[in-house]
Amino acid sequence: MSHGFDTLAIHAGQDPEARTGAVIPPIYQTSTYAQDAVGAPRNGYEYSRSGNPTRDALQECLAALEGGPVALAFASGLAAEDTLLRTVCKPGDHVVIPDDAYGGTYRLFARVAERWGLDYTPAKVSDTDAVRAAIRPTTKIVWVETPTNPLLGVADIATLAAVAHDAGALLVVDNTFASPYLQQPIAHGADVVVHSTTKYIGGHSDVVGGALIAADAGLGDELRYHQNAMGAINGPFDAWLTLRGIKTLGVRMDRHCDNAERIAAYLDGHAKVAQVSYPGLPSHPGHEVAAKQMRRFGGMISFRASGGEEHAVQICNQAKLFVLAESLGGVESLIEHPGRMTHASAAGSPLEVPGDLVRLSVGIETVDDLLADLEQALG
Repeated sequence: MSHGFDTLAIHAGQDPEARTGAVIPPIYQTSTYAQDAVGAPRNGYEYSRSGNPTRDALQECLAALEGGPVALAFASGLAAEDTLLRTVCKPGDHVVIPDDAYGGTYRLFARVAERWGLDYTPAKVSDTDAVRAAIRPTTKIVWVETPTNPLLGVADIATLAAVAHDAGALLVVDNTFASPYLQQPIAHGADVVVHSTTKYIGGHSDVVGGALIAADAGLGDELRYHQNAMGAINGPFDAWLTLRGIKTLGVRMDRHCDNAERIAAYLDGHAKVAQVSYPGLPSHPGHEVAAKQMRRFGGMISFRASGGEEHAVQICNQAKLFVLAESLGGVESLIEHPGRMTHASAAGSPLEVPGDLVRLSVGIETVDDLLADLEQALG
């Protein structure tokens, strides 16, 4: 029997515990397991780097929500990305990356993977021709974010999947901004989905984690092997916290979207805002593509301050209810200056963000309070 998203979020991988009937999966806070005989681990568990029941419950739920046969939970989103790159690529290979992407992802490519021999080319992922032109014979991955971080660009997943596959490459989609509630890239042809589960999936700013979901079971097995060999696994308590957050993902995302739609419309008509980036606005260049592949348009908004960079910094500093902090996707609203905070590592690169840019992670508070805070912060 097939189930709806919210049913899967609450029940997938989370049957009552067999011995006691506990409704919530236990935290298996153990490093090792007693074996029934040499070479006969009980239920396959031998060491918690290789397998842990709490992490397995999270992985089963993530796989169900993203529609892939294999999901793996990691210590962070960047740990998941690094494991993926070293599983699929080797020195001398090439990856197409977004020209607008999370600063940590850019740092991984530019400061770590490039030294290891992995080449990359930034391309505008909302421009199919630009992505196609960036592909080389050595390209192993076309890597996209949609929406992108922080400019909220939109990539057509199905079209780029065809472009990547025609070139013999994999399409990897970072789905962090959308969450599996709003968008399921595997259904549109993606080969691997990446998440920072720290963000919307966890949803409460109290745990760090990452995930990979593979569309192909064979690739999933390769990723699992490398995860065990490299060791960047999600701990049992972190997995438990993330799984607790998942249960309310659908209802939280609906409120995030409700609030963001109101705030985007408000900012779009404000005299002290030069430009608003939100896929839900009909004026957004990716609006039609987003409407085709997303349930709704998310809780992330970026805007450019009409008074330039110092004005943008002033807005961030004057906000009160919007907390000045990095990260995103929690129940509380956050504000930041990407150029000096999350994307400082991209300064001077093709991924450098405008100095007048402000990024909002719109939380689930009473929206009128958020609007009032922005009104006073804009000055």
